[in-house]
Amino acid sequence: MNLVIRNGHLVDPANGINGINDIYISDSKIVAIVSASDKSAPDKFSIDDDIDASGQYVFPGLIDLCARLREPGEEHKATIESETRAAVSAGITRMVCPPDTFPIIDTPAMVHMIQNRADDIGYAKVHPLGALTVNLQGQRLTDMAMLMDAGCVGVSNALETVENTLVMRRAMQYASTYDLPIFLTPKDKWLQGNGVVHEGELSTRLGLPAIPEAAETVGVARDLALIETSGVRAHFDLISCRRSVIMIAEAQRRGLPVTAGVAIHHLLCSENDIGAFDTQYKVMPPLRTAQDKAGLISAVAEGRIAAICSDHQPHGVDAKLAPFSEAAIGIAGIDTLLPLTLSLVTQGNLSMGTAIAALTINPAKIIGINAGHLAVGATADLCLFDARKKWRLDDRTMQSKGRNSPFIGKHIIGKVTHTIISGKTVFDDPAQ
Repeated sequence: MNLVIRNGHLVDPANGINGINDIYISDSKIVAIVSASDKSAPDKFSIDDDIDASGQYVFPGLIDLCARLREPGEEHKATIESETRAAVSAGITRMVCPPDTFPIIDTPAMVHMIQNRADDIGYAKVHPLGALTVNLQGQRLTDMAMLMDAGCVGVSNALETVENTLVMRRAMQYASTYDLPIFLTPKDKWLQGNGVVHEGELSTRLGLPAIPEAAETVGVARDLALIETSGVRAHFDLISCRRSVIMIAEAQRRGLPVTAGVAIHHLLCSENDIGAFDTQYKVMPPLRTAQDKAGLISAVAEGRIAAICSDHQPHGVDAKLAPFSEAAIGIAGIDTLLPLTLSLVTQGNLSMGTAIAALTINPAKIIGINAGHLAVGATADLCLFDARKKWRLDDRTMQSKGRNSPFIGKHIIGKVTHTIISGKTVFDDPAQ
């Protein structure tokens, strides 16, 4: 099918495009990008479908570097089908899933199962991370070469700590041999303990077990020392403290191959939002101080943090009804990733180019795939976004099976109207 998208405001940071353009798509590829003022179509281009994107933005398809789909093992919470369908309704065309499924993604068979299932369903593409250690137990290394050959875009131990520093060093050396990126969620297990909120005035007032900032920064320091000795490409995926950013930025200045990412909720929320034990704000790593939030936003604006992810963790309603210390961890965030990120643009905290790059080309570079841009010849993965549209996040509008979000009941500004993957329209908002 030949498709043309007319009069959309195309924002493609990878190619420096920011203006009104028509996009011509044929056989899953972008064949031409023409200024909307120039109405000449490419030679021999017969139009089968036509989308008028007047008044809307056109972005490259979003790439979410941390999204748990709950399948296999927890299909009562969500499935690959439900969450990839929700993803395309939010403009997300590619998702990276951590290896802490049940069973763990530590064999090629598990990698193939997840990818084949996503391909058969036909919504967003899923890129698994392979387990760094067998069963995420931090003792024996997985066969990373086989996981990479099966399709893993990186390796990770998810939220489980590799306590043995020698094991972690050898894991980094192994991954470095194959130029396989390693995803790190830094923490010191002993400092974190059974904590559930940031250590500070709030934890004292609420009487909740606390997690000090040092639980993260000690982990960052250890991992940076090992990265320097191994040369591995490393991505710190869920940074929550501004001190961590300072340490990572210094390593970047010294030429270490490290990048950093942040969950959107750490850019919008702080420990103060927890209020009187609101479990919707229980996440890991925990929400930090307002100063940390401001530091993380500045780091994104300055390019020290390259990627923004949803850290999507869907749960049912009941999972958040327990007392704070016992409630489930996480937010179902894919429905709101794009509009909440762009709210930082509206507030003047980020430029449009920086925000979109953190959701598209930067994540693509981190996992080493040719995506996240809209150059001629590129695969036609893109989304249309109406920044004027106001909607309420609730059971009717939320596409994920997860019902755990602090933004439920709130009005969101901006909504995806179309998502196109490989030239095929996989989402067309019926309410537009």
